[in-house]
Amino acid sequence: VRFRRGLLVHALLARLPEVPAAERAAVARKFLSLRNVPPGEAEVLVAETLAVLSHPDFAPAFAPGGRAELPILADLPELGAGARVNGRIDRVAVDDAQVWALDFKTNRPPPTRIEDVPRLYLAQMALYRAALARIFPGRRIACALIWTEGPSLMALPEPLLDGETAAIRARLVARLDPAGGRS
Repeated sequence: VRFRRGLLVHALLARLPEVPAAERAAVARKFLSLRNVPPGEAEVLVAETLAVLSHPDFAPAFAPGGRAELPILADLPELGAGARVNGRIDRVAVDDAQVWALDFKTNRPPPTRIEDVPRLYLAQMALYRAALARIFPGRRIACALIWTEGPSLMALPEPLLDGETAAIRARLVARLDPAGGRS
């Protein structure tokens, strides 16, 4: 029961972008009804989910042509010999200038400040960003977390992800060469 709401919102965020905008609310209501979500709770979930889908900064990520549950595999030699990312990004969209990468999180309650985001999530998004930069060179990679409680969208600033990438690199170097270059 604890994760049910998050799973429902995750499913809506994954499926609704493929539905014409004018039909999304009706499709979401039907989806929730078939899962025995009470009408009042369903209306809240529909409204909050549609608000995320139409968020002006990330609306392109939910436009037709975006992809849900995109598998990703990329070598990241800039992090060290043999470094590789293998994962699945909840939502990705690409245009000529930019790539949007969104990951859905079910924390309850979700953090309201970037400073309170678990470091594991920042590392995950930094690695996804590095992999996408290799796959789509020359394009800006915009990353955000979508908290399914709410739901709400939290854009992750590029300097924050740059810092996390540097920290990952430092941790890998320290682990692979504990003698600090003297081995």
